[in-house]
Amino acid sequence: MAIASALAQHGAKVVVADLQKPTVELASGMSFVELDVRDVPAVHHVMAATSKRFGRIDVLVNAAGVVSSGSAASVTETEWDHVVSINLKGSFFCCQAVMPFMKAASYGRIVNIGSVLGKNGGNPRPWLNNLEQSKAGNVAYGVTKAGVHAMTAYLAKELARFSITVNALAPGPVESAMTKAFPQVLKDLIPLGRMGLPEEISDAALFLASSRAGFITGEVLDINGGLWND
Repeated sequence: MAIASALAQHGAKVVVADLQKPTVELASGMSFVELDVRDVPAVHHVMAATSKRFGRIDVLVNAAGVVSSGSAASVTETEWDHVVSINLKGSFFCCQAVMPFMKAASYGRIVNIGSVLGKNGGNPRPWLNNLEQSKAGNVAYGVTKAGVHAMTAYLAKELARFSITVNALAPGPVESAMTKAFPQVLKDLIPLGRMGLPEEISDAALFLASSRAGFITGEVLDINGGLWND
């Protein structure tokens, strides 16, 4: 919601598409539509309806996602499919569904949400303490985020001739409802000594969604307090 709220505060008409309506009151310029990103026809319907309502779609932020924790040995087929279907499949088909409208306008900004876990092989150190992995993002989650990074690079090249940029953010641990139980031992691995703030992620998304970022595409921007460098 931090990114959606920031876009609205800067004058964008924002459609928040999610399984459930946010519990916080939507700010002026924001509206909600129910969407399961695993439902590809529904994704295409929402994009078409949004374009018809506003006349165009300038920005897509792919922020839908679920976490998955534990060891690789404990991941079930059901869990694997669940995580992939939302984090990777859902993100791709949202991109695919918005392409015709951005191509028609010869303009677009796509911002995908990846993760440091798609780059660093995970934060835990199971060779020191196997219990660290049980409370942290696992291989299923990391694979989907690495896939989002690769997808970003492919789409950036394919869509460049239409003046559509495609970039991704790769956050480290961010303070949120999902990270309240984030282990202190893993927080201690962050060189800046703290978790990220939602507004630090939304500020980066705002930049990539702006006209000032028109010469940046295919980039995966690290926002992780020094947890990973490349």
